[in-house]
Amino acid sequence: MSERLGTASNIWITGASSGIGEAVTRALVDQGHRLVITGRRQDALDGLSALAPERVVAAQADTTSRDDLLGISSALEAHGDLNMAILNAGTCEYLEIADYDSTVIENNINTNVVGTARCLDIALPALRRTVAKGQPATLVIVSSSAWWFPFGRAEGYGASKAALTYFAHALRADLAPEGIDVVVVSPGFVKTPLTDRNDFPMPFLVSAEDAASRIVTGLLKGRNEIAFPKRFTWTLKALSALPQGLIDRMAASMSRKSRNEQETNG
Repeated sequence: MSERLGTASNIWITGASSGIGEAVTRALVDQGHRLVITGRRQDALDGLSALAPERVVAAQADTTSRDDLLGISSALEAHGDLNMAILNAGTCEYLEIADYDSTVIENNINTNVVGTARCLDIALPALRRTVAKGQPATLVIVSSSAWWFPFGRAEGYGASKAALTYFAHALRADLAPEGIDVVVVSPGFVKTPLTDRNDFPMPFLVSAEDAASRIVTGLLKGRNEIAFPKRFTWTLKALSALPQGLIDRMAASMSRKSRNEQETNG
């Protein structure tokens, strides 16, 4: 039986001001956990901390900023032994190949990969101190299922999530001897302010609340891989197992169809 979240735990959540992070925050508050929540918008964080002021601390920070993260490390320390860090902060920018701009790649990598990695500067020492006291410690990294198939326009986003997943799996190997679990969350399409900007169909779209429920349930069950919704993620995994030539043709066909739809709608 998993020890995760079985009793009131101290948890740090990044990207908590909206979307999946906000929904996970609300779910964990309802379960009685003690949270430090991080995001860029102080007003949104304050609204969440008001749900349980005695258990929720708002710590505003941009996870790509070393100085911001060092600035909130004392809040993390003061909250008690850190049992879990849920590194969820991320972005999604799509590339228009006709107007190629490497800044799009940079922005995705900087927020999704570098920002997550920088969070470990303060999270990992805290988790290690928790393990040293004989308590469970878990690192949760929210990636995406997008990298399993080469979708057009997703060069930056997909590459960042592929890198993030590899990063998490390598951490799992290195941290296993220390007793720190590493969990990778790979959602499909989730309705959030980010996906609200998408101009294409999103199959099997789930709400942020549904996503949060699946994540928390997976953590409670001790899973190290949490991917959902199953119909979507299984389809992508099956497609990724096809011969590369076939994958390339399918991806190119889908990209052409997407461009034609955009031109028609425009």
